[in-house]
Amino acid sequence: MTSVNREEQGLALDPEGYLIDFNDWTEQVACDMADREGVSRECPLDKERMDILKFMREYYTKFEAFPILRAICKNVGQERTCNYHQFPDPIVAWKIAGLPKPTPEVFAKIKTVA
Repeated sequence: MTSVNREEQGLALDPEGYLIDFNDWTEQVACDMADREGVSRECPLDKERMDILKFMREYYTKFEAFPILRAICKNVGQERTCNYHQFPDPIVAWKIAGLPKPTPEVFAKIKTVA
């Protein structure tokens, strides 16, 4: 188990960098994880990216599933291809959103759509 270095606490991550406790996620955690994934070298993540991450978390909380990629942009009021421009790899966005490691079925579905 690894951790993201934070002043307040060490966040538990699995060996692949997924947040172990869904409830540990905050916007600052997202910034730390984005930096760790090489997505953003400076934080805060911009509003558009943070809106995508928050929507993904809300959707996961409600349905315990990855949102349909094409629906993300519509639901956050961004251009049609926002998810590709903001997060070219949806799995990285999933990870930064603090969601648990996707199942092999989710990996397969996302990779065929992306």
